[in-house]
Amino acid sequence: MHSHHNKGFTLIEILVVLAIIATLLSLVTPRYFDSMNRSKEKILKNDLVVIRGAIDQYYSDKNAYPDALEDLVQHKYLREMPVDPITDSAKTWLFSPPPLEIEAKGTIYDIHSGSQDLASDGSHYVDW
Repeated sequence: MHSHHNKGFTLIEILVVLAIIATLLSLVTPRYFDSMNRSKEKILKNDLVVIRGAIDQYYSDKNAYPDALEDLVQHKYLREMPVDPITDSAKTWLFSPPPLEIEAKGTIYDIHSGSQDLASDGSHYVDW
């Protein structure tokens, strides 16, 4: 007599494979999101340096601070409107006016992320 074997996987084998995959994903996922957050923080720090440099150059050239970020783009200090990497929006930036002792024209003296979230170092993004 010839026995006929079904080719395929049993339910137990499939469940074991799914359990292994779920375990691996639970180990990898937090590291992935942590690395994504650290990348966004590095981008934010770099963007702030670049934008603040553009603001300073604008002031140096025009003896006034810009009234909007669009002024920096329009006058070619920035190529495009920067996007806050934490909020994923170009409309959430927060601006600081020039200190009163400077007596300068314009409204944007400094720029900060509009996010109220905590950074990986425990500080708030808005304080960077």
